[in-house]
Amino acid sequence: MEHFNAASAQALEQTLLSCLRSPRWSRRVAEHRPYPDLDSLLAAADEAAYDLTWPDLTEALAAESLPALPPDTYTAAHTALSAAHAAYEARFGHVFVICLADVAPAETLDRLLEAIRSRLTNDPEEERAVTADELRRLARERLLTALRGAGNCAINH
Repeated sequence: MEHFNAASAQALEQTLLSCLRSPRWSRRVAEHRPYPDLDSLLAAADEAAYDLTWPDLTEALAAESLPALPPDTYTAAHTALSAAHAAYEARFGHVFVICLADVAPAETLDRLLEAIRSRLTNDPEEERAVTADELRRLARERLLTALRGAGNCAINH
């Protein structure tokens, strides 16, 4: 927490935006520094994510990429996943997002396909809520990664 609370405004903004590409979310999280502990920071990050409007979420979604598959995934699986992503984007108008933090790499493909197929049955309003929650979960996991100093969201002074 010391590094997070002491980070320069520019470094913190860069870190937070790499966790969730929402300027509104990153400002809200940064403005409440210092945080006494990790739980307080995560609660503030969650609250800021819950308060995002659909235009804020759309902005964040535009910067998201598709989840990566394990390198040994066979070609037919990539084809099936590409088709599922295309169907999802055609139906909802944005990229499919899902937090797979607790999923073993060997289960990634099955979870992705299962989730896309299931969520394709959602109506647009229901899917907006699910998408917002998945973005919140992704931001939380990326923030935890940043605090551990790993990944592309490391905090530097």
